[in-house]
Amino acid sequence: MSTEKERTADALSTSWGPDDLTSKARIRNAALSLFARDGQDGTSLRAIATEAHVTVGLVAHHYGTKEGLREAVDTLIVDLFADTLRSAPMSGTAREIVTLRDGAVAQMLAANPTIVDYLRRSLLTGQGQTGDVLSRLAVLTAEQVKALREMGLASTDRSVTEQTLTTLVRQFGRLLLQPLVNRIVDEFGEPGEHPPELVVSVKS
Repeated sequence: MSTEKERTADALSTSWGPDDLTSKARIRNAALSLFARDGQDGTSLRAIATEAHVTVGLVAHHYGTKEGLREAVDTLIVDLFADTLRSAPMSGTAREIVTLRDGAVAQMLAANPTIVDYLRRSLLTGQGQTGDVLSRLAVLTAEQVKALREMGLASTDRSVTEQTLTTLVRQFGRLLLQPLVNRIVDEFGEPGEHPPELVVSVKS
């Protein structure tokens, strides 16, 4: 019998997957996969239509432009992060709650490698536009920090900005650097050696 944590993870990992067969969802999911692989500039509406098995006209009908598709993909990811954080237990000390929330995000990302690829590309090549996925995740994180502070579950010794930054660096630092760790171990490690799990922290 699966645990509640496993059921939550399963629901999150499939919320944007092939089980959603509406044409609009298939188009968005195809855009996510192609944007993650080739970038927005390297992906045409025709390629998205082909991937989703629909006409280009239907893509335009639902989303208008690639920018509309990018906004839909970003909304999907931000909503998935928000759902993940809501699923994390809120009992224990502040440190335990942070650990559980970070673990829930890590589990969600591990179950969704396409989203990881999309975020990694956004982090490395994005132009830092206000309103993009990274900006929206920062807003979500700041809102979460404020909520935890109001509930007495987060320290008020530091500013909301610093706590938001610390959270994002913890979660996204590993996202960027773990592939480097894996590659070094793959190329130079001893037979059977497994890559260590990277932990990123911020010291003010």
